[in-house]
Amino acid sequence: MVHPQSEWQRVRSESGPDLKLFKARFDWMRNPRNGLEERMIVLEGADSVNVVALTAEGGMLFVRQYRFGIGNYTLELPGGIVDKGEAPGEAARRELVEETGYSGADWMSLGKVPSNPVFMDCYIHHWVARNVQLTQNQVLDDGEEVEIVHLEPDDALDMLLKGEFSHPHTVNALLLFFADKLRP
Repeated sequence: MVHPQSEWQRVRSESGPDLKLFKARFDWMRNPRNGLEERMIVLEGADSVNVVALTAEGGMLFVRQYRFGIGNYTLELPGGIVDKGEAPGEAARRELVEETGYSGADWMSLGKVPSNPVFMDCYIHHWVARNVQLTQNQVLDDGEEVEIVHLEPDDALDMLLKGEFSHPHTVNALLLFFADKLRP
């Protein structure tokens, strides 16, 4: 079996439609195993961020919002898209304030993972913000309706282990955040 990534060859690319949050691109790729070309789709998009926000009182902030892809509400960590020219840490601070009205000064990166490496070229950057406090009202986009939900960390961990969080970005960030508690 051929494994080196350099074996796959992009024969050509073609721009696809603009999909608001993403731009589609079609890549014709040559499979190193059999030499055949196949058209693949890549969604080009901006990176995004989410925040494990811990209040000064020790609680965790979550947001409940409607997700059009599944046609239902999800409980997830606050976050959003990194604007062009913006660093992920700046975006995390901005998104936390916009979605929740909370801000804080004690920030740490939990790392990043591909949003969906199957067909997307962007990453999700996970952050922790400690001792956040309510400093202003929410500043929501026209297409947003965001309810703020406070949970105790032990309750959030229990919900994570029971599979009650459906957004994979939230699941990944919480696994990274609770990693020390999850190790035997």
